[in-house]
Amino acid sequence: MSQTNTLFVMIASILVLLMTPGLAFFYGGLINHRHANNMLLTIFMMCGLAVILWITVGYSLSFSGNHWGIIGNLHNILMINVSINAVTKTGIPIGDYAMFFMMFAIITPAIFCGSVVGHGRFHFLIIFTICWSIFVYYPLVHMVWAPHGFLASLGAVDFAGGLVVHVNSGITALILSAWVGRRKEVYSHHNNLSWVLIGTALLWIGWYGFNAGSALAVDDTAVQAMLTTTIACSTAMVTWMLLDRYRLNHVTLAGVCNGAVTGLVAITPSAGYVTLGGSMIIGMVGAMISQSFITQVKPHLAIDDVIDAFGCHGISGIWGSIATGIFASHQISDQVPNGLLFGGGFHLLIIQTAVTLLTITFITIMDIILIKTLTIALPVSIDSRKICRGSE
Repeated sequence: MSQTNTLFVMIASILVLLMTPGLAFFYGGLINHRHANNMLLTIFMMCGLAVILWITVGYSLSFSGNHWGIIGNLHNILMINVSINAVTKTGIPIGDYAMFFMMFAIITPAIFCGSVVGHGRFHFLIIFTICWSIFVYYPLVHMVWAPHGFLASLGAVDFAGGLVVHVNSGITALILSAWVGRRKEVYSHHNNLSWVLIGTALLWIGWYGFNAGSALAVDDTAVQAMLTTTIACSTAMVTWMLLDRYRLNHVTLAGVCNGAVTGLVAITPSAGYVTLGGSMIIGMVGAMISQSFITQVKPHLAIDDVIDAFGCHGISGIWGSIATGIFASHQISDQVPNGLLFGGGFHLLIIQTAVTLLTITFITIMDIILIKTLTIALPVSIDSRKICRGSE
């Protein structure tokens, strides 16, 4: 066992866990004050629910066995038959490995649940999250990160969860918010911009565990991931700020924070595989397309994504996944072929585009099936005016 790598992944796991309360502050500050406590509860509740699900069936369905390249088996249910002290190829124990990916299982549903707080029923979100984890999240983890996963066999490159976390949660947020419908009362002002800033800072700090920790070892890839994460985030933040200045004639704190998050999201799929210059372009374009969607496209759509989970995570996640096929460099990491700009031709770009579209299709179909099935017995939306009166 490598004590250095083991400690590194343990610290990375703690940092990823920090992202969930960070997300709660971020979302809780953006939403109206009447629903802030509900938002905090919805996000933080995932720290309990997702852990139980992961230990019970999540790890087994994700990494144990293989059925058609889509899902694992239940051989390791409740972590039975798992030797947590067995060592992986990077010298970390299986228990450490399972803990790290448990944190991903917590933050992913928290991202999309926030999109319908204030107009979606809490108990529906709980049941949906359980079903979604089993039928959408764990299969996608298996398809992308398991050795014999379907998307992995196609050559999918996803360093730290661009497909598994951000495209997944972003598309789910879009579908949920469209299904729930618009709020009866829409409030334009934010609850607390100080919360938004605190949440953004916690997310940025936690993202080092998210991206650098995905190297699963103290090596050059982890260092590269830390650098590209910082650069993409900073570039996206400044880009969003300049676009706000051009569009609104003034800079907004909420916009700067959204920009930082879009940069973090966009670089996630390729953090350990791209150059520093490539990360700058990825962050800049991520901010541009996310802001364009939120300000120009979303107002014309019949969706009410309260905190723009799809606009920030979905749009930037899709861009980041495809951009891997453009900016990946074999000189940076021998785990990936060269992208379009580094002499690899269109090969990796075509693969990344294809697996991204397949991922979106899978998520969309499964989400619609789950929602339609659950709505037979469970109401989805609520009258937000009742929440307002009840909270006063």
